[in-house]
Amino acid sequence: MNSLSLRRAGVRAVPLLAAVALVSGCRQDMHDAPRFTALQQNPFYADQRSARQLIEGTVARGQLRDNDIFYTGMTAPNTPVALIPMTVTRETVERGHDRFNVYCAPCHGRTGEGNGMIVQRGYKQPPSLHDGRLRASGAGYFYDVMTRGFGNMPDYAAQITPKDRWAVVAYIRALQLSQNATLADVPEQDRGALDAGGKPGPSHTPGEGAAEGAPKHD
Repeated sequence: MNSLSLRRAGVRAVPLLAAVALVSGCRQDMHDAPRFTALQQNPFYADQRSARQLIEGTVARGQLRDNDIFYTGMTAPNTPVALIPMTVTRETVERGHDRFNVYCAPCHGRTGEGNGMIVQRGYKQPPSLHDGRLRASGAGYFYDVMTRGFGNMPDYAAQITPKDRWAVVAYIRALQLSQNATLADVPEQDRGALDAGGKPGPSHTPGEGAAEGAPKHD
């Protein structure tokens, strides 16, 4: 390559090198931009805090929770709602059955007697869900226990969504009914099937019927 070619190549390379230097300089400036580390003091604000509080009343998307009964299970402090505050369907009970077997059965057992596998291996036994006191408890009591925990039972608020907690309550009511039902609880049109050893049809869903005026969350 002669000297003329070398000079021409050098002239073409100058803009390229300048562009590389410019881009590198900008990138370094971005790395060195002013910033605050966690909990660092900031004299700009009167309270000297660099991390600012959320504006009062700020609600994260999907976190409005404007129905206190649905999200707490309480009609007033320490007063559980009597009925499940949403429409209960067969699908609701089946969903509750699934979540119960995943999160509750290890301690409470599949039938709610309190003899789950963890209990059989030494964990403190919970009371039977068929105990008269628990059968008489409002639906909101079970929701509250799942939300906040009780005694040796931890809370399951992070694992079970509010709607699924109510589905579990619906399944608990189905369990309680299944272990304490009488012939009077069977619709008349299905009693003949029982006498004949058959299976009655799904005439109703245990726990069906939300509290009056409660919104639907289906």
